Amino acid sequence: MLQAQQHIQWDVELIKRYDKSGPRYTSYPTAVQFNEGFNQGHYEQARMAGNKSRQPLSLYVHIPFCAHVCYYCACNKVITKRREKAQPYLDRLYKEMAIRASGYPKDRKVEQLHWGGGTPTFISHQQMSELMAKMAEHFTLSEDDDRDFSIEIDPRELQDGTLAHLKKIGFNRVSLGVQDFNENVQKAVNRVQSLQLTRNTLLEAKQLGFRSINIDLIYGLPLQSRDSFRDTLKTVLELSPDRLSVFNYAHLPQRFMPQRRINEQDLPAPEEKLAMLEDSIQLLTQAGYHYVGMDHFAKPQDSLAQAQMAEKLHRNFQGYTTHEDCDLVAFGVSAISQVGDTYFQNNANIDAYQDALDSEELPIVKGLILNDEDVLRRAVIKQLICHFKLNYQWLEERFNIDAKSHFSKVLDKLAPYVEDELVTLNDTGIQVTRKGELLIRSICMLFDEYLVSPNHQVRYSKVI
Repeated sequence: MLQAQQHIQWDVELIKRYDKSGPRYTSYPTAVQFNEGFNQGHYEQARMAGNKSRQPLSLYVHIPFCAHVCYYCACNKVITKRREKAQPYLDRLYKEMAIRASGYPKDRKVEQLHWGGGTPTFISHQQMSELMAKMAEHFTLSEDDDRDFSIEIDPRELQDGTLAHLKKIGFNRVSLGVQDFNENVQKAVNRVQSLQLTRNTLLEAKQLGFRSINIDLIYGLPLQSRDSFRDTLKTVLELSPDRLSVFNYAHLPQRFMPQRRINEQDLPAPEEKLAMLEDSIQLLTQAGYHYVGMDHFAKPQDSLAQAQMAEKLHRNFQGYTTHEDCDLVAFGVSAISQVGDTYFQNNANIDAYQDALDSEELPIVKGLILNDEDVLRRAVIKQLICHFKLNYQWLEERFNIDAKSHFSKVLDKLAPYVEDELVTLNDTGIQVTRKGELLIRSICMLFDEYLVSPNHQVRYSKVI
């Protein structure tokens, strides 16, 4: 029996008071700050600096194709049922991989690998094998037990033997898209997936020996209610995945066209959404899941929970991760890389992405070189969002600053957070309370120097 984690303290009034729009901090500075002045020379500088560090690598591949459109989705995707479209894209992907891999020495072992989308299982078994073989050709893929090789799975897109094939070619983690088990909700978002299909997929993954299985849920979808979502949560607990992601649906139809197909009148009221989140935290922690932070839960023995408890948790464009010291090299349309103190992103348009590679050019269109203050604040935000605390001595030894003096203005802004018992301050540092963990994004925002524009909030979702 899993041991229950100490409960998050729930305070509706405080949540409403501090529930601002803000970044999810998969990076700092966020992608909003990327600029088109980033060029090939900047990329080469980042690559060479990363190679001097000899840090391990994390690889990401974006496969944008989906056979069906999910109305809530805000991912970069191409909706098509024409499977033949995948191969021309993969050919360009291999070309990008060959160009960029030549710059990374083989002794930089790949400890993390992730295929996302879109729907990575859109491609055939043969194409999956070819893609993994190309990655192994250009990079040294770890065979260690603690490697994290993961893939996002749409159970509706699995062929016979797909899971076994994924295990055979090296994956040891899978993430299953579910969102909600209620049939009316599924129809409202155009994503009908039976409980039996999900259960069979998860059971097969367990039988095959995948090290970690994640399920994605979303609260705030049309026709959801507190009661219906509790039913979904109870069903998930019966399935007993190793990890759970419980995302807040952000309705931004002006930015994401598929969301325009959602009837706004069917969306649950803000109070109902809060109740769904409260139930999620209560039910999952009572069942023994460790609250990692924001919208992530993991069984205590899962590597994600273990990394947090050992204060080795990290965060990048893939979310929370267990391998701290990796450069993230990303391939495919819209993919974002993080190499040392540099971020860069590929073209988000699939035709432009492919045209660039046909012209023997890298499809990088924008990026950002972090300055010293960016690096400092990135470290601060990472410590807070991963471990809910900040140690001044650690910061001072690493950056040669007087932490309290350097962040005096931020500490002043933290005064109401202290008064509301969301954080505690002392001579050694900052500690986020159990009451404040839910609002960690709001706390991190105080350290974000870029949130000065009065219009910045329209670019981000609500904290809760």
